[in-house]
Amino acid sequence: MAAHVEIVIDATDADALAGFWAAALGYRAHGAAGQYRSLVDPDHMGPKVIIQQVGEHAAGKNGVHLDVHTDDVDGQVSRLEGLGAARLDARPVVEAGTSWVRMTDPEGNEFCVCAAQDRPTRPAER
Repeated sequence: MAAHVEIVIDATDADALAGFWAAALGYRAHGAAGQYRSLVDPDHMGPKVIIQQVGEHAAGKNGVHLDVHTDDVDGQVSRLEGLGAARLDARPVVEAGTSWVRMTDPEGNEFCVCAAQDRPTRPAER
């Protein structure tokens, strides 16, 4: 049986946070049902994102977060700040051939804006 992934993000204002993530990811609203707002990739390549209305956030760091991959980390960080995100670190973190900037969405959920430093090459085919 095939499986797929949906990403669920808790929110105290599901409508506002759905608007943020739709703009951040280039997704479109797919519908709402009760406490849930659904976002989908218009190209049907990425996972569905569900924004779930909750009464309050759990204490501590969120256990699941999004990594937003881009060729222009600085430009993407600036764009997301304009949408209401906040940068957590003054400089990007560089580790294992990748760099990323830790950020929070307007409700404090952490996510990262990432870029590959060195992309591995495929071994030669025989």
